This record gives sequence, structure tokens and C-alpha cells, in this order.
Amino acid sequence: MPELPEVEVVRRGVERWVVGRTVEAVDVLDPRSVRRHAAGPVHFAHELAGAVVADAVRRGKFLWLPLDRPDGTVPQEALLVHLGMSGQLLVEDAGRPAQKHLKVRLRLSGRPGTPAELRFVDQRIFGGMVLDDLVPTDDGAPGGRGATDLPALPARAAHIARDPLDPAFDADALHDRLRRRRTGLKRALLDQGLVSGIGNIYADEALWLARLHWARPTDTLRRPETHRVLAAVREVMAAALAAGGTSFDSLYVNVNGESGYFARSLNAYGRAGRACSRCAGEGRTALIVREQFMNRSSYRCPVCQRTPRNVRS
Repeated sequence: MPELPEVEVVRRGVERWVVGRTVEAVDVLDPRSVRRHAAGPVHFAHELAGAVVADAVRRGKFLWLPLDRPDGTVPQEALLVHLGMSGQLLVEDAGRPAQKHLKVRLRLSGRPGTPAELRFVDQRIFGGMVLDDLVPTDDGAPGGRGATDLPALPARAAHIARDPLDPAFDADALHDRLRRRRTGLKRALLDQGLVSGIGNIYADEALWLARLHWARPTDTLRRPETHRVLAAVREVMAAALAAGGTSFDSLYVNVNGESGYFARSLNAYGRAGRACSRCAGEGRTALIVREQFMNRSSYRCPVCQRTPRNVRS
């Protein structure tokens, strides 16, 4: 599933190629991809046509496009996009043949030298699009990462906490909540109501960088340790963004159809049985181990990420 850096790569592409353009027409080729729009695909297409894409905003893994209307009022609704397991947003020339799993096509107003369509492609159909009302943020800050300072976000995303790349993210507030939570550190990092956008891959990479075990009890964390793991999350995500995201197959691509390369730089995730690069650099011999975690896997170095006392999985 695409994680925060992958969705941010897509957001930046949409911001570059789509923001400021009018949606002239909408083709819903598979109603399942707009199933969350209760009024149906015909209503979805009718309501979206004529709107101007005012911004491309992301919070965690949620991406939305606030919509301007001809009357010039502040945007009241947005096109909310969730990529799910295999969703892709692609900007394409109108004459290019449709992708095999093309589900929704937005025909955009002309701009010299720019593609004329925004396409939603989804092989597994876990993602989708929906028009959603914008609601005020609870802290008065912008809804997420975007170009505007509109203090609103889609109602369907209002339960999602801010992510570590959000300028309004409050690290000290997160530390206080972690101390009260009494759970394992990785479980907390994956809780989108506490901190959003961190998935299994980047959690393992950040914990490796911070030298912390995934099961470290959150109520034992000291404030500097919380700041250390958040700094590690930001560092890992910044590196992933610079590489265009993490791609293990052809399903994740950016808006130009290109895959990311961060998978080539992973230090822990998926590296069971391989040497820990940090320990090797410090003259120690240690192999990355794979452990069961919440019906999935966690990867760590048993030497520089030692098991803490009173472990809670």
C-alpha cells in the first residue's frame, strides 16, 4: 500500500499539473471506484464538472483537491482520493490509450504544454474517489500539506491525526499522548489517530535509525526519545521523497507513471538474514531479524535495537 512519501510524491505532481484547471467533464468507467459517493456516479460526475481545482492537500495517506466554484466563494467541498492498495493518479494526454484498469477520467481545461486528463487507475479497487464536505480543523491550522492555508479538511478525513511532515504537527503533544497510551511503540506509530502517514515499512526504518525496539512500551519513553524517533521518521521520509517513494512492483507510480527507488536504500525492512549496515560500520556482526507483529512482520537489528524489559507487543 502506498505510504505517506508515495502519496506526497503524487500530491506534488497533481499540484504541478492540475491545480488551477477546470474539470470540464468526468467519465466514471467503473462505479465501484466512486462507491463511497452515496448519490451515485452520475451525480458525482455532474457535481465535479465545472469545478476548479484550488489546491492539492495531503494529511497522512489522505489526498484531497479543494474545489472552487464559479461564484468565487471559499471552497466548501473537495474531491477526496484514497489510493488503497493499488490506486494511481496519472496525468495523461487525451490521445493516449486508456490503461487496462482505468476507473475514472477527469477531462481538464487546456493549458499549453500540459496533459489534458487526470486519470484514476486501480487494479484491486480498494481505493476510490468521493466528493466530501470540508469541515474546520480542530486547531485552526491548515488542513494538511498544501499550497494554501485553508483551515479545513474533508469530513471523512477529520479523524486522522496530523503527520510528522505537517508544519502544524505538535511533537510534544504526541509525546504526552504516547506516555498515556501504554502500548508498544510501533503499534502507536501505526495508529492513524495518534500520528498519521506512518506505515509498516517506514516505521521499521525509523525505529532502526532511532535504535529503538518496536515493542518499547510508550509509557516508558522519555521526551528526547520521542523527539528522536520523530526525527528519524522525518529523515526516512525525506530520503524516500528524494528517491520518489518506495516501489516493490509496478503498482505504485507517480503522476508521470514512474516508480520510486527508495526500496534500494532500506536498512531494516525486508532484510532478514542480512547484515545490519550500522553494526558492520561500527565493527560488530549482527543480522537483521524478522519477527511477528500484528499479523504482519517487523524487522530490526537484535544488537542495536535491543529488546526492552516489560515488552508489550
